[in-house]
Amino acid sequence: MEKNRITELFGIKYPIVQGGMVWCSGWRLASAVSNAGGLGLLGAGSMHPETLEENIAKMKEATDKPWGVNVPLMYPEIDRLMKLIIDSGVKIVFTSAGSPKKFTPMLHEAGITVVHVVSSSKFARKCEEAGVDAIVAEGFEAGGHNGREETTTMTLIPQVRRATSLPLIAAGGIASGEAILASMVLGAEGVQIGTLFALTEESSASEAFKQRCISTEEGDTMLCLKKIAPTRLIKNSLYDKVKEAEDGGASADDLRAILGKAASKRGIFEGDIDSGELEIGQIASAIKAVRPVAEVMKELVDGVERAKEKIM
Repeated sequence: MEKNRITELFGIKYPIVQGGMVWCSGWRLASAVSNAGGLGLLGAGSMHPETLEENIAKMKEATDKPWGVNVPLMYPEIDRLMKLIIDSGVKIVFTSAGSPKKFTPMLHEAGITVVHVVSSSKFARKCEEAGVDAIVAEGFEAGGHNGREETTTMTLIPQVRRATSLPLIAAGGIASGEAILASMVLGAEGVQIGTLFALTEESSASEAFKQRCISTEEGDTMLCLKKIAPTRLIKNSLYDKVKEAEDGGASADDLRAILGKAASKRGIFEGDIDSGELEIGQIASAIKAVRPVAEVMKELVDGVERAKEKIM
């Protein structure tokens, strides 16, 4: 895999970024990806500031390679979190779920590279205006919180490429060397991979969650909760309750009551696969084993080369 603007921006060997996923992306996963030549991200969205501080300290011990932090801008203590990130000497921040306009200048002043996640060309242009250093364009195949546009990765990437000159990272439904190469043909310069890394040995997700995910088939995940924040979930009893309520015209407050407290923690971290919120991408149905990160990374890199040979 050749060097390009993404590898140069982050100082990494391969243009592969591990998504900063809630309840999956602790220091073990992030450091393993960075040590294997990609860019590991801590998922701050499910961490209290003290927990993030602990994970940052462990990251510094576990790797001397580049790494970063993913920050959903809807985070309830966002100002405190940003101060912690700056004070801790973090060098790379991926932001999502909000506008990067407020925090990008502050992060840049601290010498931090800023990347923002978008789901449309419109928001890609706004990110360029806000001064971010790169963009992740994520199709609705992705797991967890998702764009309202429901645009697929293959449709989204070439349109975002035309809309902005910024370095572009593709995300959503990518879990193979062939998919990486396809993303680059469409105009991306790197990829962000979530589901595949969520289902590795180093992921902090529960074993019950991982095993449920690798047993899924096509159609076992659906996008729902659009009145709150569109979220891709595996079908289970919680999903059934949500769907029934949505079909009946439930309000956002009604849906929050059905979810209850810490639904994603119950499902992903604690392993309640029946009544927890099981956030994962469509590509889970193509993943059939939980493997170590080093093995996954090697397969991705080798897979790109094999894919090139197929079409030459």
